[in-house]
Amino acid sequence: MTRPNLAAMTGLEQLRWIKSESPPDTPSIGRLLGMRFDEVDHGHVVMSVKTRPDFSNPLGTVHGGIAATLLDSVVGCAVHTTLPAGVGYTTLELKVNYVRAVQTNGETLTATGSVIHVGRRTATAEGKVVDGHGKLIAHATTTCLILQAAG
Repeated sequence: MTRPNLAAMTGLEQLRWIKSESPPDTPSIGRLLGMRFDEVDHGHVVMSVKTRPDFSNPLGTVHGGIAATLLDSVVGCAVHTTLPAGVGYTTLELKVNYVRAVQTNGETLTATGSVIHVGRRTATAEGKVVDGHGKLIAHATTTCLILQAAG
């Protein structure tokens, strides 16, 4: 596989390449948890993961950090899709609301993130996680700091 120069690509191009190629040799939280990109569009990202026993909290349901990680990923990536080449971002704030518990038995969780606003210095986005029946599991908002390219 020929690896492109990711620094020369827009955020949208980067994420579309990752979605299509799924580079197995690139360490990431997504690879660790088994997350996959389902949709990557300008200002909008959908990712999913299948629950498993390793995701369990002491009560035997999926740990809230799994939903938070999915949400942080989709809202951050939604912002990323709007950025030009050489510009990055980092999460300044993530506010998560949990609605219901999830079992660890292979349930597919789907997270959707959408940009609300992208400015010169900050961006905001919102997201939600639903189970395989479309029931809301958690929702979130984020504020991201836009990291301009040095120049």
